[in-house]
Amino acid sequence: MKLLYQLFTVLYPFIAKLIAPVNAKAAAWTKGRLHVFNELSSFAASSDRPVIWMHCSSLGEFEQGLPVAEQLKIKYPHYRLLVSFFSPSGYLVRKNHPIADFVCYLPMDNAANSAKFLDLIRPQLAVFIKYEFWYYYLQGLKYRGIPTLLISGIFRDNQVFFKWYGDFYRKMLACFSYLLVQDDHSNALLTSIGLGDKTETSGDTRFDRVLTIAHQAAANKVVEHFCSNQPTIVAGSTWSEDDKALHHLAIAHHKLKFIIAPHDIEEGRLKECLTYYPKAALYSDYKKSFEEHKPLTDIQTLIINNMGMLSSLYKYGEMAFIGGGFTEDGIHNTLEAAVYGIPVVFGPVYEKYIEAVDLINIGAAYTASDVVELEKIFNQLLNNNTARERSGQIAQQYIYNKAGATQKIMHYIQENRLLTSE
Repeated sequence: MKLLYQLFTVLYPFIAKLIAPVNAKAAAWTKGRLHVFNELSSFAASSDRPVIWMHCSSLGEFEQGLPVAEQLKIKYPHYRLLVSFFSPSGYLVRKNHPIADFVCYLPMDNAANSAKFLDLIRPQLAVFIKYEFWYYYLQGLKYRGIPTLLISGIFRDNQVFFKWYGDFYRKMLACFSYLLVQDDHSNALLTSIGLGDKTETSGDTRFDRVLTIAHQAAANKVVEHFCSNQPTIVAGSTWSEDDKALHHLAIAHHKLKFIIAPHDIEEGRLKECLTYYPKAALYSDYKKSFEEHKPLTDIQTLIINNMGMLSSLYKYGEMAFIGGGFTEDGIHNTLEAAVYGIPVVFGPVYEKYIEAVDLINIGAAYTASDVVELEKIFNQLLNNNTARERSGQIAQQYIYNKAGATQKIMHYIQENRLLTSE
């Protein structure tokens, strides 16, 4: 397994570089790592203040780790926070986030890169969000005696860690000082492979994060003008398969408003969305016309063509559709919508997301196997205000009941004196 892992870490950058001319994400991934060590050297030399390192796979993991990052900055203001990303979708959107003193791509995992990275930044604490298990970085952290936490971790029976051939990956988990996981099942799985003394169930920090977003969400005059107090469905992180299903609903309900936030906002994908939905306009075009006091008229569908807005848009919906459920990858974040007290609907691929399963079981979410069932669910909710509002109330209460993971994680850090106050 180690040989396969090493092969992957060699081939991945090679393939990314090879396809970069025709793939924007691969180009960003490759270009972003060209000067990373020079940038890290400048950061390291700019101050002798100690460093906390937080690593996130992508944007979702950053949002998940943000409540802890905020508390770390409050409790330990003399530390600098370095945030690293593996994916361009996280780095490009959050590279200038004010919470971090420095944001960078994580150099590809190998012995040389790991040693150079850790020698430069000399972190006093390393925090990995949810997943992302890099062998040489974890080995390097353990060798140097640097406290290393996994927070909001989630594990499933079918993962390689729990297979007879997964010893190499189990060694990665053993490198963590402590694993703070989302649920008791993850805790039990880690206990089954001998890690029971270094794991506990602390919950999912995403619940804390979505509550903060909802409380801080400012009014968007452009979106308010578009909705004009008409019933609105907000569809987040949609893929082509999702839009094909929603397309029928939009045509059948011409009095409904639709806000569509595609998962991918490259030009070709946006053009595709504009063809799927009737009377559609890009958010940037609608915003420009609104600010010029010449608002577009007779627009039924608003296509969001920027990143970072979605979580604050769900508050404008009577219902939410969560994209990804009609793809093999599965659905995206349901909590961002549920926090606003609206029911959520998604396609059939959702089983590996515990919060989606929970929401269905308590009557706050609905799943459809095909377009016919999807239209039936939406029609039932649209025609029954009492049922729709009740589902939304249950969804919102679920969020409040699950909050508090950040406090538990911070308690562990403080109780074990992983960082110093001065």
